[in-house]
Amino acid sequence: MSDRQLKLGFILHGVGPGWGDWRHPDANPRASTDIDFYLRQAKVAEAARFDFLFVADSVHITEKSSPHYLNRFEPLTILSALATHTRHIGLVGTLTVSYSEPYTVARQFASLDHISRGRAGWNVVTSWLSGSAENYGKPVHPPHEVRYRIAAEHLQTVRGLWDSYEDDALVHDKASGRFIDPGKLHALHHKGEFFSVRGPLNIARSPQGQPVIFQAGASEEGRNFAARHAEAIFTEGASFDGAKAYYDDIKARAAAFGRDPARLAVLPALRAIVGRTEQDAERLYGEAVGLVRVEDALVALARAFNEHDLSQYPLDGPFPDIAAHGAQSNRSTSERIVAAARAEQLTLRQAALRFASPRREFVGTGAQVADAIERWFDGGAADGFIFFETLPYQLEAFAAEVVPILQERGLFRREYEHATLRGNLGLAVPENRNTAARRRQAA
Repeated sequence: MSDRQLKLGFILHGVGPGWGDWRHPDANPRASTDIDFYLRQAKVAEAARFDFLFVADSVHITEKSSPHYLNRFEPLTILSALATHTRHIGLVGTLTVSYSEPYTVARQFASLDHISRGRAGWNVVTSWLSGSAENYGKPVHPPHEVRYRIAAEHLQTVRGLWDSYEDDALVHDKASGRFIDPGKLHALHHKGEFFSVRGPLNIARSPQGQPVIFQAGASEEGRNFAARHAEAIFTEGASFDGAKAYYDDIKARAAAFGRDPARLAVLPALRAIVGRTEQDAERLYGEAVGLVRVEDALVALARAFNEHDLSQYPLDGPFPDIAAHGAQSNRSTSERIVAAARAEQLTLRQAALRFASPRREFVGTGAQVADAIERWFDGGAADGFIFFETLPYQLEAFAAEVVPILQERGLFRREYEHATLRGNLGLAVPENRNTAARRRQAA
């Protein structure tokens, strides 16, 4: 095995990430709320030695939202259930800082971390859909820049709460009746721009110290936030060149913040389609493309533009001037879409179908898909991938046809190295800040 190893996550997306996935003949249209479906996928991914499972989330829907988002489990609930049926694979969930309180978030992820014995991760998001505000009684959705200020303070507060207990604070001395060393339990006393939290948290640290922090920053503010705070970053990875440029940029930003870039994993999305033969892979790709209807593709495209109604524009006319609708929503994705549409002079129909269809580079036999993965990994475009199941049973196909080849090439583990998510990702257990202060004072 080489020193540098691929990191692989699998996104639990129920009926699928798209709008038409559920219409496939082999798809379970109730998958997004089917615990048995998730259990099967979790066990397949763990048997293949994936690093983690990931559950995405959003706190706003409309009747046009994708089927998975219309009816699905809340992330920490399903991950807690899966924790009791798995032993090694990490459990990563999305939770928005814009509509949650740090104390509650700290409790939830600390609880998941204990239930899973150190396998929890938090994907920190700011929520880009403005309709989210109305679900939480807020008069207005925070502007893009404000959301990242909220995120920085929220994360700082949560991490402080996770260190409420020093590692040896709970003494459990039955003879003396001394349950805790009170000098090693610490209130936070945080007062900031957005939050005021006294603490301490009412749960101790887990075997991995703190849950792993994931992020998906792509805008200027998002990249700085991710490079400063995240331990793994999701990115769309629309092309090798684009992914490599992002990879180089985020690693340079991390170094500028005084971090070791090697300790920050960049994980592009991987919508692989694996066939037994090239012809079989092409047939499967045709099935995936055939599920994409232009009306669904328009709705999918609109999400990056705050769900702006794209049906009002001519399908075969020039791509409309809608950049302003994305500026305060999913800024990075909307800017990428607009730039590509203008550079290639795409019509609205062409742009919608382009961004709703799987990339061709990761379509092929197990060896061909492994070749593409190795190219991105060795070429400095990725430290690993987050795998999306484009068609039913593609997780099984990837596990059977691609993973063994990656293992033979020394790129991916044959067995889990550690009991915690941090350990398997090659991350150190962070020292409790209060213990570190005590050590510095003693020195």
